This record gives sequence, structure tokens and C-alpha cells, in this order.
Amino acid sequence: MGNSGMEELIPLVNRLQDALSSVGESSSFHLPQIVVVGGQSAGKTSVLENFVGRDFLPRGSGIVTRRPLILQLHIANTEYGEFLHCKGKKFTDFDEIRKEIEAETSRLIGSKKGISPVPINLRIHSPHVLNLTLVDLPGITKVPVGDQPADIEYQIRDMIMQYICNENCLILAVTPANTDLANSDALKLAKDVDPQGQRTIGVITKLDLMDDGTDAREILENRLLPLRRGYIGVVNRSQKDIDGKKDIKAALLAEKKFILSHPSYKHMAETMGTPYLQKILNQQLTNHIRETLPAFRSHLQGQFLALKKEAEEYRQYSPADPARRTKTLLQLVQRLAVDFEKLIEGSGDKVDTVNLSGGAKINRIFHERFPYELVKIKCDEMQMRREINYAIRNIHGVRTGLFTPDMAFEAIVKKQISRLKGPCMKLIGMVGQELTTTVYQCINKLSSFPKLRDETEKIVTTEIHEQESKCREQVLLLIDIQLAYINTKHEDFIGFTNTQQMKDQSNKTGKAGNQGVASPSSLIVIHKGWLTINMGIMKGGAKEFWFILSAESLSWFKDDEEKEKKYMLPLDNLRLRDVEKGFMSSKFVFAVFNTESRNVYKDYKCLELACNSQEELDSWKASLLRAGVYPEKVAVMKKQADKHGNGAPENFTDPQLERQVETIRSLVDSYMSIIHKTIRDLMPKTIMHLMINSVKEFISSELLAQLYALGECSVLMDESPEQQKHREEVLRKHAALKEALAVIGEISTSTCTTPLPPPVDSSWIKSSSPKLANNSSTGAKQVSRSHAPRAPRVPTPIASTAFPSTDGLQQLPGHSTHVPIVPRRQPPAIPNVK
Repeated sequence: MGNSGMEELIPLVNRLQDALSSVGESSSFHLPQIVVVGGQSAGKTSVLENFVGRDFLPRGSGIVTRRPLILQLHIANTEYGEFLHCKGKKFTDFDEIRKEIEAETSRLIGSKKGISPVPINLRIHSPHVLNLTLVDLPGITKVPVGDQPADIEYQIRDMIMQYICNENCLILAVTPANTDLANSDALKLAKDVDPQGQRTIGVITKLDLMDDGTDAREILENRLLPLRRGYIGVVNRSQKDIDGKKDIKAALLAEKKFILSHPSYKHMAETMGTPYLQKILNQQLTNHIRETLPAFRSHLQGQFLALKKEAEEYRQYSPADPARRTKTLLQLVQRLAVDFEKLIEGSGDKVDTVNLSGGAKINRIFHERFPYELVKIKCDEMQMRREINYAIRNIHGVRTGLFTPDMAFEAIVKKQISRLKGPCMKLIGMVGQELTTTVYQCINKLSSFPKLRDETEKIVTTEIHEQESKCREQVLLLIDIQLAYINTKHEDFIGFTNTQQMKDQSNKTGKAGNQGVASPSSLIVIHKGWLTINMGIMKGGAKEFWFILSAESLSWFKDDEEKEKKYMLPLDNLRLRDVEKGFMSSKFVFAVFNTESRNVYKDYKCLELACNSQEELDSWKASLLRAGVYPEKVAVMKKQADKHGNGAPENFTDPQLERQVETIRSLVDSYMSIIHKTIRDLMPKTIMHLMINSVKEFISSELLAQLYALGECSVLMDESPEQQKHREEVLRKHAALKEALAVIGEISTSTCTTPLPPPVDSSWIKSSSPKLANNSSTGAKQVSRSHAPRAPRVPTPIASTAFPSTDGLQQLPGHSTHVPIVPRRQPPAIPNVK
């Protein structure tokens, strides 16, 4: 068929493409694009057909090729063609392919002689070709003929430039032997984009049509008008041969006979003719393959090593082997136990740096959320005093008491202790939810076995709920124990006799503070961090500062160097208020305000502070609680007073009753601080013992037994269809990558690089732009030129039957493609194809 020069590479490239196509990598390995450039009737269509070995392109006088033809050659066992615009239809008759090209051209631009840059995409499958992209373009013309547009020359030139600007494109500059080579338009355009001549090959056609007594010997010997890669002479079929249906094989024999019999050419017959041109292209392909191999091999080796461990595991797994199923079940349950323990206890490997999870989140619930919930249940000060007042008066009855009744103290304390049940139950619920979330996170790794995953999830979540229920019972028991006996002999309890002394000492401390003596607690830093102050749009918007919270003040600085202090806010009479998150805001906001309605900062009665996450918000709230800034409580005085019929709060008119209320109030505070300290200490311990450790122990020692107790071990280890497909895909891809790497090794050892010829003086070629005429010689300084048009979308040959849509011939990562800068005018707009 005339492709013998390329057949050496066909088996290896074919094997490589087959291996790569099975792993979706065929588009990563591209061979160069070959663009045939020349004037009308220069014989470029015949050159293009020689690569395919079949007659299939339109012929005639004038502009026959009026749209670019993107020709994809694809190795296959059978020979046929297919068009992108006729998907699914196969053309086995190459005459029908020619007719379809003509019909598609006329459909878009009619029967006139105009051109269009919209390409026709044709793929030819044949056992005699390489995976290669060839481009046939309209012939260069100077003068519009008939109904051709006046700027036909510029339209064709722009179209050619769009293709030959691609650095991965090999330019065949076709010039008839019976024309002046110095004025070759093809060579002029090639020099614009390839001034060093590294990818331009001169092709001299129609050697048999030169006048008697003339020949192209000096040109073909590269002595007259030299090119870096030289010239190759070919003899194409005449119009008479084409009309007589002379096949290409016979034409190649005639070409060889002509060259060997011609006295001027027979001494260089080995460097002439279509077979030699194919050999040169073969060398170019070989060079490209070798240049691409190092990066491509590294890319494949990376994928191969990434799949190696997983492929070995799948290779050892046999779905039908009961022993293998049992072993896999045991390994999965053990891995689940290890993963769960790592998430709860913490681990140095695979640390999540984005979100808190598992044990870290439970720790935050223990030490930030729970103390905050405890403080929230503290009642309003006025409400507390009223309850004490009513308790004392109800205990005395109709009599006026002379002493403070301890029964009133006990009644108020028991009421406060009972209110702890709510936060404790809420804490258990939050920890249970986090445990469930952690278990789901671990169980998701069992998704390859749906039945096993579902049964494991059901068993473990049931166990969590059971342990949660036991923990609730135990916590309620702890609270009942606290209610059973009020220990007024506790070492930290101030007692009735010490109440007045504590009050007097507090008054003295207050006076000392007023005299400017700083207490040691004011020096203790509780929390540091960035917060944003929301000042409103009219007052400068939001500004971020570095905040420091101590036991007595909240200060903020310009930055975390803490050199320029902006303000210090005392914590006296401050309260904390929740602020709803804005609809478009990503910040988490809270506010501080003064209970006496004073301005907190400048003319702000409420200072809104924002942080970036819920974790930061909870941390700041917990720290403010430690500093004595409690959440806001809505007074219900009117509602309480309405129950007693007068609609207004009662005033304390008895000084003795006031003293008794104050005494019990101090005692309640003292005793409840002991209870809060005890609950804050016992709750994490109780939950850790009854819930977290129990669930860990259950997963590591009881889960496997309960799975076996189901009596469906074989069913449990049934793979999901997705997992089965994934396992087969991994094994197939691993084997394909291994084969591809072996083929690349064979290519490396079976091919050799052809060195690029040395530079020659090509200043004889006049640039197609006057500005470049004096700067086109080798080594000349490059002048500033406008950008060439972007190459149109050229489908790249791959192993699938569908037409791809990649941009020309892409390079591997790390191989940049430099687009030459050429002088040109604005190209015409590409019409829309319906």
C-alpha cells in the first residue's frame, strides 16, 4: 500500500495504544500532526493520499479543497472510514468517502468557490497506517476567480497559519518542480512560523513535468536555495493516471522507475520518492516518541506504584473461597476496632487538619459545651431572692422567725440540684450522637460489602443506645444521691457562721480595688485570639483585633504582638448574649452588654464580636464563663408576680428578713459551686466509663461474635456490584500499565534518534511579511510580531471509536508548547454550523 517505511513502528505503537486505551491513557500519547501546505495544483493532495494508500480526496481544477480536512488514521483490522457528521455510519467504499466530502462541503458553503475554516473530520481505520493526524488545507491562491471573495488569499493564509503554528506540527511545504522555488508561498509561510527550519521539509512534486533540458538536481541536493531538512522529490500520478484508475502501488513503481532512469536523479534515488518521504516522517515520529518517553514513563510508573498494593490485595482475594471470606471478615472487624479507637483516643497518622472529629469533639463537649449549659440554668438574681423570701416566710408560717431557717436553704439547694438533670441529659445525648457519627465514619470503609456494613451499623448503634440508656440511669442516680443528703460539713462550704465574715471581707476587697490596688486574678490570662468587631456599615464596618481575656477585663490590640492596645473593657456587670448568624454571613457572632444599660464601648451599648467557626465561638463562651460573664436571662418578674395577684414585685420591708435572704443566698452559692464542681468532674468520667470505653470494648471483643451469631457469614461477605467492578478494574488497569511499561522499554531499545541536520543559510526565502524580509536569516534577531491565530480544535486519534475533542496534539505535563509569533491580519469569523 505504500506505507512500508512506517511499518517497523506499527507493531510496538499498536501494542502500546492497545494497552493505554484499556486504562484511558491513550490521549496522553500523541504523535505529531502533519500539515501539507502548497499552492493550487501543487500535488499536495496526491502526497496526502500516498500516506493512506487509497484514492479518496476530491480532485479537479481551481480550489477543490475548500474546507480543512482533519484526517485521523487509526490502526484497525478492517479498512473503512467514518465522518464526525455521520456518526455510526461506516464507509467501506473510498469513492463514497470522496462524494461525502464534496457533499458536506457544498452543504455548508454551497457550490461557489468560497472557503470555510470549519473542518471536516474524517477517520480512516486501516491495518496499514499509524495513529496519526494529517491535515489537508485549501491551496494557496493569489487572484480571486469567479465568485470568490476579494480577500480569498488572506482567508487561505489565515487558515494555514492556524494549523502550522502548532509546534507539534510537521510542515510539508509542497512546491511543483516547474515553478520558481524562490517564490514558493509554502516555504514563505513555513519560515514565518519555523524560522530555524526544524520542522519544515521541502517536497518537490511534478519532477516528470519539467521542461526538456532542465532538472531540479541542485535543489534536491540542497545546494541551491538550501533548507535545514532539505528537499525530497516525488513523482505523483498524472491526471490521465487518475482518470484511468491507476492505483497508488503501481504509481509508486512508476515513480521509482522514473527516478532510476533519469540521469540527474539516479545517483540520489535513495533519497527521493514517496517511500523516502515516508521514511523521513518515520524518523520524525521516532524522535517524538523518544522525546516523550521519559515523562510518559514516569507518569505511568506513578500510576502503577499507586495501584500495586491494592492490586496485590485483590489478587489474593477469592470471592468463592470460604476460608478467604472468613479471613477477610476478621481483618475488616479488626480494622474497624483500630480505626474507632484511633478516632477516639487520637492518632498521629492521617490527622484531620480541617475539622474536629471523634475524641477531640467529645473533649470540646466535655469542657466547653457542658460548663456553658450549666451556667445557662442559673436563674435571675431577683428571682432567686424572691424564691428564698417565699421559702423563709412559708416555713415560719403565721409566726415571725428570729433565726434563719436551714430548711429554706435545703429547699432552694435541692431545687437547684434538680435543675442539673437537663444539662446532664443533654451532654449524654451530644456524646452519643458524636459516637454514632464516629462509628458511621469507620463503617463507611465497609461499603464494599453492603450486607456486612448494614449489619455492623445496626449492631453497633444498638449497643451505643443501650449504653447511653445505662449512662442516663447512672447520672440520674448521681443527682438523686446529691439530693439525698445536703452535706453542710463539706470542707469547701462556708457555713452559716462564716457567711458574715465572707461578706465583710468582700466589702474590704472592693474598697481596695477602688483605691487602685490590682488583684492577682487580674493578671491571669484566660483566652487569646482574633475576633472581629462589627461596627456597622456607617462606622467603618467590621475590623479584626487581637483579644486577650483575663479574670477582670477584656482587652484588644492592633495585632498579636500586643504592643498597641486599642481598649480595655472591665468585666463588671457584663453579660453574654447570643446573636443569630446572618443569612449571607460566614461568621459566628456573640455580643456582650452591660446589665446597667451603660455604654460598653464608645457609644455602643452592645458590642458584637465575630469569629470564624462554631468551635471558636464555643471556646470564647466557655472562657467568658470562667471569667464570670454569664449568659443573658430574661426576667419573668411580671409573670411571677401575676401568680400572686397584684401584678407587681414585692419589696422587702423587714430588715431581718433581708438579712436572712442574703445569708441563704450566700450559702446557696457556696454549696452549688461545690455541686457544679463535682458534676463537672463526674460527668465526663461517667460517660467515658459507661459509654465510650464500653463501646470500644464491644467493637473489639463482641462485634465479631454477634456477626457470627447471625448465621449468614457467606452472605455478609458478598461484594457489592460496584466493588466487584472496581476490583476487576484495578486488576485490569494494573496489568495494562505493566504491559505498557514493558512496551515502552522495547521502544526505547529498538529505536534510535535521528539527529537534526545542522542549520543552513535560508535567507533566500523571502518572508510573507515585508517586515520580516530582512530578519529571516538564521541567527537574526526576532522582531516584535502580533500573535498568530489559535489553532482550531483538532481531534486526536485515540483507541476508541468515538471522535475525541481535544485541542490538537497535547503535550504531557512539563512539556510546554511555544506558539510562534507571526505577522497576520484579523482572521474572518468562523460561521456557526447547524
